[in-house]
Amino acid sequence: MFMAIQTKSGSKTSPREVIERAKAEGVEVVDVRFIDLPGTWQHFSLPIGELEVDSFTDGLGFDGSSIRGFQAIDESDMLLIPDPDSATIDPVLSHKTLFLICDVVDPISRKPYSRDARFIAKKAEEHLRKSGIADVSYWGPEAEFYLFNSLRFDQNAHSGYYYIDSEEGIWNSGKNSEPNLAFRPRHKEGYFPVPPVDRLQDLRSKIMLALIAPSTRTTDLACTCTRASGRTARTCSPTRPATRG
Repeated sequence: MFMAIQTKSGSKTSPREVIERAKAEGVEVVDVRFIDLPGTWQHFSLPIGELEVDSFTDGLGFDGSSIRGFQAIDESDMLLIPDPDSATIDPVLSHKTLFLICDVVDPISRKPYSRDARFIAKKAEEHLRKSGIADVSYWGPEAEFYLFNSLRFDQNAHSGYYYIDSEEGIWNSGKNSEPNLAFRPRHKEGYFPVPPVDRLQDLRSKIMLALIAPSTRTTDLACTCTRASGRTARTCSPTRPATRG
């Protein structure tokens, strides 16, 4: 699921279109992003003036030894090749920022990097086609996350603990450090209550509307609200990505 810059060429975006559109939109910063072997997002940023058409073929250098599971320090030079079809204007950051998802390649052989999670996914798709199992695969994130007021943990020579707190938690029903309106769901009853028990509907609506904005390529969006009286989470998940591959 991507929120893509609209271009004239349809589904295949040219690097020149990306740069021209970004400048027309007043973009100041370019954020290039890639995924490490365990599947965590990594990134670095550069001024919009440093993104050139050649950047999409020559690549952008980075230190692969700083990424877990990638390179040793004596062979750390790696390249990122931005995917112009992934061009997205970030809707949250203070300075207008274009982000690009990148493929990781070896700077000498120019071959895809074997530990690039994006390359692994592409190989999985190709295996589906060649094996005859399927000709199309659909990929999309499950944007599940947790909202806490406090989250503390430690492990040391003399103690170990974790402490999670949420203002919505039923264990805060006797709290008296500030006005207590007592609108808290009981244990295991936090999925469907309406406001005022549901304190975060405005936030969840804001997230949902950002995800289904016209530039977001998703067809269905399921939003599940859960909270501290059982599963302490708020969830927004696209249920069927509209893009192939």
